[in-house]
Order: sequence, then C-alpha cells, then structure tokens
Amino acid sequence: MTTATDPDRDPNRIIVFDTTLRDGEQSPGFSMNLEEKLRMADALEDLGVDIIEAGFAIASPGDFEAVNEIAKRIQGAVVCSLARAGRDDIMRAGEALKPARRSRIHTFIATSPLHMKVKLQLSPEQVLEATSAAVSLARQYTDDVEWSAEDGSRSEPDFLCRAVEAAIKAGATTINIPDTVGYAVPEEYGAIFTMLMNRVPGAEKVVFSAHCHNDLGLAVANTLAAIKAGVRQVECTINGIGERAGNAALEEIVMALRTRHDVMPYRNEVQTTNIVKTSKLLATITGFSVQPNKAIVGRNAFAHEAGIHQDGVLKNAATYEIMTPESVGWPRSSLVMGKHSGRHAFKDKLKALGYELGDNAINDAFRRFKRLADAKKVVFDEDIVALVDDEVMRANDTIQFVSLEVWAGSKGPQRAILELDVDGEVKRAEATGDGPVDATFKAIRAIYPHEAELKLYSVGAVTEGTDAQAQVTVRLEEAGKMVDGQGADTDTLVASARAYVHALNKLLVKRLRTEPAAMAAGSAD
Repeated sequence: MTTATDPDRDPNRIIVFDTTLRDGEQSPGFSMNLEEKLRMADALEDLGVDIIEAGFAIASPGDFEAVNEIAKRIQGAVVCSLARAGRDDIMRAGEALKPARRSRIHTFIATSPLHMKVKLQLSPEQVLEATSAAVSLARQYTDDVEWSAEDGSRSEPDFLCRAVEAAIKAGATTINIPDTVGYAVPEEYGAIFTMLMNRVPGAEKVVFSAHCHNDLGLAVANTLAAIKAGVRQVECTINGIGERAGNAALEEIVMALRTRHDVMPYRNEVQTTNIVKTSKLLATITGFSVQPNKAIVGRNAFAHEAGIHQDGVLKNAATYEIMTPESVGWPRSSLVMGKHSGRHAFKDKLKALGYELGDNAINDAFRRFKRLADAKKVVFDEDIVALVDDEVMRANDTIQFVSLEVWAGSKGPQRAILELDVDGEVKRAEATGDGPVDATFKAIRAIYPHEAELKLYSVGAVTEGTDAQAQVTVRLEEAGKMVDGQGADTDTLVASARAYVHALNKLLVKRLRTEPAAMAAGSAD
C-alpha cells in the first residue's frame, strides 16, 4: 500500500479498506467468534484488500483479542483498529496492534452540529482540541493514522475544513469523510471532497477516504462519485453488511471499476476471482444468506430465465452479461458429483469451491457427502457448499448437533428425541410439542436452557427437486441481542435443529461482548 506522500504513488491506484470485521460485525446478529474472525481475515488477505479493520479494540476483551490475533497473523495487509477520540481507546488500540507488521489506528469524532450538540455535548472548539489530541497520541503508536469526521456529510463546510486541517496538522495520513447515515447523494458527496482538497492546507499530503452507508441505496454510487472527485481510499464490506442498511459493497465497487474502466480508469489489487468464495464464507459464518438478486454474488446474478435472454446468452454471453461469472469466482457448471464419486474427486471439488480443509475435516465432509449422495440422485455444488458450511466449518462450536428422532402426524402428540454435544459431553432430551419443529426446539431448550425468544423460522431449498436439501434459518433474540442461524439437511427437521443450534452458538458469542459506554452513540461511521 502506498500513501499520499509516496513519490511513486500511482494517482489512479485505489486503496481498498475492508471493514467487514468492524462495521459489518456491529450489525445486529452478525457477531463472530475469534476463530470465525481469523478465517475471515485470512480470506480478506487472500482477496487482496489493502487494509483490514479488524475491530474496535476497546469494545470488549473479545474484540481486543481478535485485533491482536489478526495483527499477529496477517502478513501483507495493514491491520487497523478503530478508536474513539479518547486516550483510553487509542492506547488500547495501540496495544492490540503491537504485533502487526503494518498497523493503523483509525480514530474518529463527530463533526455535525446535531452530533456535537446532542451526542457529544461538546462545543466545536472542544471537538477540534479532541481531534488534535487524539491524532497526536495515535501517532505515538503508529505512523499510519486515519481520522474520521463522523456524520461528515451533514457537517458545516467551514467547520469541516477546520477539523480536517487540525487532523492533518496533528499527523493524520488518511482523512475519512463518512456518510454516516446514508443521507448524501452522489453529486453533493463528491463536492465535499472537492471542497476539502481545494480549501484545506496540506490536503495534498493525505489520502482522502470515502465510507458510505446504504440507507437510501446510494452507498456504491456515492463511493464512485467520491473516487471521481479524487478520493483514493474506499471503505467497504463483503456483501455490503453493516449498521442498519449496510455499507458500500466491496464486490460492487471493485467490479464497477473493472467493468467500466473506460469511464473510471482506476485500479486496485483485489483478486476478483476470490469474490464469490469470500462472500459465501461470510454468509456461512454470520448465518445471513445473500439475497438471490444481489449484484455480483447473488445466485441469480448470472442466471437467465426469460427465453429472449437465454437465446441471446447461448449465442453470445455478452448480450446479457457485462462480466463473466468466472471473473468473480462463479463456476461455469454446478452439476458434477454423485454417490459413485471418490474421495479424490471430492477433494478436488472442495478445492474448486474454495475450501482448503485438513485431512480430518475432509474425511468428515466426505462421510456426510456420501450419506447425502445416497439420499439424492444428483449432488450440486450448492449442496456441497451447504454440507461443508453446516458441519465442518462449525466443528469448534460449543454446542453441536448429534442426532434427532421425531414422531409426527395428525394424531399427535408430536415428539422429539434429541442428542447434542455440549462442550464435549453428549446430552439427550425428549420433548413433546405443537408439531415436530416445536418439539425439537423444546428438546434443545431442555438440554441447554436459555431465555432467547424465537423471532423467525424460515425454510427454503438449497436446490430444486423433492430430494433437495432444506435450508432453514432461525432467528433468536435475547436481551436485545439478535442472531440468525442456518442449517441444511435433506431432512427439514434435522436442518431446523442444526439452524437453532447454530443460532444458539452465535448467541453465546454475543453474551461475551460488553460494549463500552455510549458505544452506539460513538459508532464510527
């Protein structure tokens, strides 16, 4: 990664700052445990992002550990921690980042009249003082300091110029003007950066950054407008996850720049063929599936049903596809495996789908694949992805599904006998309920008592056909914390149990998070 002061800096080089593990993880239901964060960090480095915002070090002991472990692990990308404009936050971030080969502290403070008055209860002069002090302290830990003007798009231009000038004088190397509440439109958001670059002394010495939220569906459009105005860092997340309606989606920004290079002649280092793999990993970890019509990574993004479209694509794919599926990591074919497929072929298929598993994990996955192949006539790529994600990738969860027997029918009562592995001990429970799903969920509560409420139960199919695997989503809420879990199996009831257990494991991670005072009010971007 180069900075604004590097003499050999390519003026058309876009720095990709990924905040999936920080802003994305702050979304309701998206919490990740340490192992999941490490897997995502590895995937982000493989994807080729320049900066990984690993977390908010002071938010909780778990966040500190995650930033610290990612700092030890990542070799190429810059590892960043968020910090409010306060001494304790910055010192905690600096401590967490000590092992990093290249580190960044990202400090922020609100600059809009509304936020300064209502949230911070500080005068503009006090905000300027806090800005200078925070950046100066951060520079004692690293020479790479980013400063953000929270709610920057709703800040008064004159004061915003003063705040940016103060941050630059104190030693900030990157200046981020976030559209924190997704209020801006492209023309005005780009104009903010044009104004700052023209008016603020020292603006030529720093990299300007865009961080856009998607409340009006304009996050990517605003980001592209900022790039055209001279911004050379974009802050984004995989699948566009983030607070409220989410952030600008990394995959959409990157592919827009690649596909429309004729009007946006900018480059970045993202390996686009890894996009789908990274997207699927995040969906698996969080339990939130990507919507089918999501640009680039949705399963319908390269699907054609209309006869006119199908005819055109068969003659020349460019008639209706402005990029190739392979360019972002979609396989050309999804139908290959069956019950006669061997372990070697299965291992090759896993590799083609983006999975690098150890021998034990491959053996476990292969055994379940064989069971699935016996139950289904044809096993699709989507089936294998669901299989691996549902079992192998959750091998270290506190609670694991073991077995389920169910008695159901119109006469009732419906009964379930369930076995779960809890911290290495297999526990068994029997329960009756108003239907087999209710009985199954009551058996889970009997084994692992909890107060979480079921808020959503949704069943879909991984592929087509009566032998398709069911994909179940379960949403639980406890003490205001909400999580989604997913499970897949050819038996809908087994998939339901797996989904509930997945959600319960995520809830256990949520319980460990102890957010600092006013963290919601001090949420960065």
